Amino acid sequence: MQLKSLFQRRPTLAPYVNVSIARQTYPVPALFAGDQLTAKAFIRFFVSEVENAHTRRAYAHAVDRFARWSTKQGIAKLAQLDPVMVGQYRNSLARSLAPPSVKLHLAGIRALFDSLVVSGAMPVNLAASVKGPIHRVDVGQTPVLSGAEVRALLDSIDAASAIGARDRALIATMAYTFLRVGAVTRMKASNLQVEKQGLVIVLREKGGKTRRLSCHSALQPYLREYIRKAGMHPSSRDPFFRSASPSGALKRRPMRQADVFRMIRRRARAAGIDTRVGCHTFRATGITEFLKAGGTLDKAQRMAGHKSARTTRLYDRRAEEDLAKEIERLSF
Repeated sequence: MQLKSLFQRRPTLAPYVNVSIARQTYPVPALFAGDQLTAKAFIRFFVSEVENAHTRRAYAHAVDRFARWSTKQGIAKLAQLDPVMVGQYRNSLARSLAPPSVKLHLAGIRALFDSLVVSGAMPVNLAASVKGPIHRVDVGQTPVLSGAEVRALLDSIDAASAIGARDRALIATMAYTFLRVGAVTRMKASNLQVEKQGLVIVLREKGGKTRRLSCHSALQPYLREYIRKAGMHPSSRDPFFRSASPSGALKRRPMRQADVFRMIRRRARAAGIDTRVGCHTFRATGITEFLKAGGTLDKAQRMAGHKSARTTRLYDRRAEEDLAKEIERLSF
């Protein structure tokens, strides 16, 4: 992992210092490069301790913004910081960011400071006593579709080409398995296995968990058709959902999440769906439709790979549908 790809150099706001460790050079904000111990602990935190790539990027952005703010306040060394200043920074964030974003920024700073304390670079975590804004979410914000809209979307995709077969299989995979888009884009052909009950997806998901997901009977034909159109060998270590060249030929490179998002929006518009769908839409829609069909919350939680049932409830949008029906009781 290269820190250069995480931090944007803005010398006039947050000066960076090049620090060499084990024949590698890393850019470190000057605030965290006052001595070799702190600089090494900073590098170790991002290179070794934060495993998830999305979390790493979010924390890097949070730390970079904090370093820039500190520079503008005339703070050049960690020793000049105290909890009051971190609280002032939180207040400055609250003026421009939503509460969830403020909490995320504080989480990144706390995690880094925790690591610096463990390494001996800081005596205490200065952000530990700084509270984030109160933010409680009882219903998720992800746009959802009805079961009929998902069916119309899948039926609208012309699967005569390899790209069409890929797009239909990808959308169906997210809808029928509740998989996150990150897990889908990381799928290899070898993650799809043939067993007595049919096709099974075996992969490592968020948090390093290995999951086995039996493919729905409606999903299996889409996957088999895509495999046939792509000329894919089932045991291959090549990416399963591949990007395409301008000529329409599938490459041996995986689709990026941004590619999937654009594809979904394009396919939804073509199907006449006005909802501003995204990659997470099919996870929320799948869970909601599963529960509407009589599925239990604990099984939905297991299928979605959530640690807490509370998280799964955020994806359950049945109450919204019930309220939409109840409002029709009004008559003026």
